[in-house]
Amino acid sequence: MAMKRWIAWILGLIQAAALSAQAEPLSTGQHLAETFLRGNVEEIWTASTAEMRAAFGSVDALAALREDLDGFGTEEAVLSESVERQAGHDVFTRRSRWSGSAAPLELVIALDGEERIAGFFIRPQPVAAPSPHLDYRTRARLRLPVEGEWFVYWGGREIEDNYHAADAGQRFALDLLVLRDGQSHAGDPSALDSYHCWGRPILAPAEGVVVAAVDGLPDQPIGSADPANPAGNHVVIDFGNGEYGFLAHLRRNSLRVAVDDRVAAGQEIGSCRNSGNTSEPHLHFHLQTSPRLGTGEGLPAQFTGYLANGVPVERGEPRKGETIRSAD
Repeated sequence: MAMKRWIAWILGLIQAAALSAQAEPLSTGQHLAETFLRGNVEEIWTASTAEMRAAFGSVDALAALREDLDGFGTEEAVLSESVERQAGHDVFTRRSRWSGSAAPLELVIALDGEERIAGFFIRPQPVAAPSPHLDYRTRARLRLPVEGEWFVYWGGREIEDNYHAADAGQRFALDLLVLRDGQSHAGDPSALDSYHCWGRPILAPAEGVVVAAVDGLPDQPIGSADPANPAGNHVVIDFGNGEYGFLAHLRRNSLRVAVDDRVAAGQEIGSCRNSGNTSEPHLHFHLQTSPRLGTGEGLPAQFTGYLANGVPVERGEPRKGETIRSAD
């Protein structure tokens, strides 16, 4: 959930299904990457969408982002450059070796249909956290925590499918949103209520007892975040057997449960919004061994009775790029 200052995150979350790359976006991405690394931040600012400029904050903040890279030394070698077509965006990724970093750095630039910068971040290439629970079988009988079709933006065990995998507690987490025509919103991307998952009911995935319920935090405007309250409004449910489920980024004053309430599978607990440390409205879910965020170890969450891309799944772990819905 949290982001460091030197990461500017993509505003419009984009679909993970990769199509063939085009030479022109690759050339554009290479040019913009070189421009940023040379320190010509004014050109990057000019080439950015209004929403991306809002995320950067100012030209000076963009310059500070570039200066932060000096902490990683100098770029010694480009390891790879590629473009994937993702939900209406061409996403350029440059991986390179830097003198002061043990891990390669990733520079990612998302281009819209007019080749404007719609997303941008740079970070050390993450690695999945070690886990003693790779063979774990979920004891609670989990159903999906949503109704209707939702898209798995982050999900799976590999770091390429799930950036949460770098965090031991959120090792197997999911981020879900709703796509229509390949987009998570319609109309003004800065308007929170333009996002398709906005206000959708969030459900208890299994029977259990509520052990934490946080309400009253505001929604974050697009381009802002709340790192002091990473989960935002959220509910933690004790499913028994040392399994605790976290459902995060809920709407202020939408919680229908309180601490010590017993909930049934499928019971509505709140609604989806954009509170906490989040880039846009979505549902975050993960299972772990502790009821406190930042402690404990992540557990695989195997859901039952759902469809993934239209195919029935009796028991499984949703993965990035899948469209899922309950089979009921």
